[in-house]
Amino acid sequence: MTASGSQEPRNRARPAPAAPAAPPGTDLAGQIALVARGEATAFDAVFEQIGPSVFGVVKRVIRDPAQSEEVTQEVMLEVWRSASKFDAGRGSAAAWVMTLAHRRAVDRVRSVQKEAERERRVAVAEIPFDEVIEAVESSLERERVRRCLGSLTEVQRESVTLAYYRGYTYGQVASLLGVPTGTVKTRMRDALIRMRDCLGVPE
Repeated sequence: MTASGSQEPRNRARPAPAAPAAPPGTDLAGQIALVARGEATAFDAVFEQIGPSVFGVVKRVIRDPAQSEEVTQEVMLEVWRSASKFDAGRGSAAAWVMTLAHRRAVDRVRSVQKEAERERRVAVAEIPFDEVIEAVESSLERERVRRCLGSLTEVQRESVTLAYYRGYTYGQVASLLGVPTGTVKTRMRDALIRMRDCLGVPE
């Protein structure tokens, strides 16, 4: 098949001599140059040639296969968008793409770590539940507690009732309500803040 997709003639008087094999990276660099000019077929060729290696680099950093596939797609999209920035004088095409891949993978890991850190900070900032419950049990009338419970939203009241009146753990409450544990913690924190204000418990 020719580059245009048409079939070559079956019989030739003098077949042309085979072209010497291109040095490693030469074809990739040429394809990237075509990608820089907006040629989609060249991008397909680049993806087929370098995509598996990109996935391998990304997966070694991220570990998670699903996220690695997602980041691989991001890397190849970046190749498409920034192909014109490739400078063969500064290194091979493969090295350029692998640098993009490693950078994207590291960025994803850092993003996940920052999200986990935010969740840890929220957990640390939670209201001291025991102090609120202790104040309720020792110094406030049952009717007043019932009234303040009535001021909560339905989902907040349900979480508080399961956790503090039925003795379920956060994980068990989450399982019973069919929501993530983090959601239960958020509801409990907001509910106890409202209870504290309603009951006049000092901070």
